[in-house]
Amino acid sequence: MSVDVISIQPAKTVDARGTACPGPLLEAKKAIGSVKVGEIVEILSNDPGSRNDIPVWAKKVGHDYLGVVQADGYDRHFLKRAK
Repeated sequence: MSVDVISIQPAKTVDARGTACPGPLLEAKKAIGSVKVGEIVEILSNDPGSRNDIPVWAKKVGHDYLGVVQADGYDRHFLKRAK
């Protein structure tokens, strides 16, 4: 199943730009708990470590990492709450 991440409409967007690791990951953890199962959270981050940290954490705890889109100087990470 391929997801077109550019067209995703997230239930919640968290702006973690300007925070260093593990800030974006902590924000992702908080945000995923605030949406319903099946909903999508978008995390904005300009910390390069997030490209590894967020997908690894999502897999470890059982959520779906849908992908990342590069924007102007930051990344848009998409997570789907799975449980």
